[in-house]
Amino acid sequence: MKLFLRLLLSVGGLIVGAAQVGAETRTRTLTRAHAHNDYAHPRPLFDALDAHFGSIEADVFLVDGKLLVAHERKALTAAKTLEALYLEPLRARIAANNGSVYGDGVGVTLLIDVKTEAGATYAALHQVLARYAELLTRYENGGVKPGAITVIISGNRARTAMEQAAVRYAAMDGRLGDLESPLSAPSLIPLVSDTWAKLSSWRGDGPLPEVDREKIKTRVQQAHAQGRRLRLWAAPDTPATWEILDACGVDLINTDRLKELAAYLEKKRPAR
Repeated sequence: MKLFLRLLLSVGGLIVGAAQVGAETRTRTLTRAHAHNDYAHPRPLFDALDAHFGSIEADVFLVDGKLLVAHERKALTAAKTLEALYLEPLRARIAANNGSVYGDGVGVTLLIDVKTEAGATYAALHQVLARYAELLTRYENGGVKPGAITVIISGNRARTAMEQAAVRYAAMDGRLGDLESPLSAPSLIPLVSDTWAKLSSWRGDGPLPEVDREKIKTRVQQAHAQGRRLRLWAAPDTPATWEILDACGVDLINTDRLKELAAYLEKKRPAR
């Protein structure tokens, strides 16, 4: 009996120890997963959170002083505000998870694609984001104070206003042209996003032409040399494309297929 108990305790200790090692070494946030048009999913934000996505995208319109989330004006409703759909749930989530979205201390990107006039929308967005300042990466006097959420503005971008702001709660999404003439620091443009079509006409038939693969790698190298991340949108949303983007080092992989990309990236995690 004593021998049996010793064996049981030993096995139990191994199981507990293995669980602790797994908890310590597992990275919960899928930092390369980008939920494109997140608001179009059955459960905006929460479907992406369930899949542990590290980057989430929402389109916003400024309507009567409110920031409303939708892809087209005809889909706008007064209840679907940026605060209600994204900022308030993220605040609650961060409070429940010891200061980060997934409880692992890794920051998450909220990409806000502005669909209305840049200047007025940015002014309204700045006021809204200021109410969530304790959650957000903050930019002030040339310095960056990382937060649980890094907001990046895409679409219609108020570049001059953002460059001149003494304090910002958001950075700006760049384009491939910004890599050729990098006039702004990574603290203003930490991410460069552009359409897949600028680098390749491949739509998934046969192998990717090697010349296109080299174009993608070159852009990745340019971005990384400047301290920026790279994202390509409107690529074929398939595992074959994810493999190409992954192998080329593209930082954010765009998808509308949340569960499938999450499963792909989980399999690609290095063994520990």
